[in-house]
Amino acid sequence: MAHTATPALPLIHRSHDYAWLMRRWKRIAKPKSNLTMRQYHEESGFAFFVIQSKHPRAGAPSLYLSAGIHGDEVGATEGLLGWAEQNIDTLAELNLTIFPCLNPWGLINNQRTNASGIDLNRTYHDTGAPSTHAHMRELSGRVFDLALNLHEDYDGRGLYIYEIKNKRPYWGETLLESASHIIGVDDRRIIDISRPKNGIIRRKVSADLMAEFPEAFVLYFHHARRTFTIETPSEHALPVRVEAQIAVVEQAVALLRQEPR
Repeated sequence: MAHTATPALPLIHRSHDYAWLMRRWKRIAKPKSNLTMRQYHEESGFAFFVIQSKHPRAGAPSLYLSAGIHGDEVGATEGLLGWAEQNIDTLAELNLTIFPCLNPWGLINNQRTNASGIDLNRTYHDTGAPSTHAHMRELSGRVFDLALNLHEDYDGRGLYIYEIKNKRPYWGETLLESASHIIGVDDRRIIDISRPKNGIIRRKVSADLMAEFPEAFVLYFHHARRTFTIETPSEHALPVRVEAQIAVVEQAVALLRQEPR
């Protein structure tokens, strides 16, 4: 009997394979996409990578993207990669800085924290964690038109978005609508001690709001004109979560390109 080739493992079985994730990013970071990929840190046996526009374009919108600061949120890491794979031409038209996975150990081990048990998304107040310090060193002096942090929520009932009050007009409703046909809006009355309005948590951020800053706070304080955190529900099917993340990023990029500068 003839043997057939073994099919590729479905996405759900490889979503915690950090080496595979980085190999796919390396295929994207080529001259056609005007991207370069380099290591900026090493910790717990893992290399950390940043992907940036090789030749920044004068007048082009600047976009910051990150995922994987919580290793158990693979819809975010796969969604970010999926967006890049589907938008190669767009990559060359923007000034990009992408952190494809801020917590490799967490991704491999399906853990929210890093190898030391630290929630890295609560360390930006003093950059005490080595990887956070390295991350912030990479951002020193940089300001972006838009920053998107891709996340997931184990308790989520649907899609929701954090939008830090800053530049108007607000984009949260438009971003949410772009993916609401894929995943419905989270209908909880309280999310993370906040009261969302139709899936949007929009708040003014101050230094005393949280003692331990998440990534979004330090981006807002120092590095971005608009800052969003995208949350998909991690109990939904992975391909659906990925599709929703891609839709939101695509809509954000469309709004960014339309914005006068």
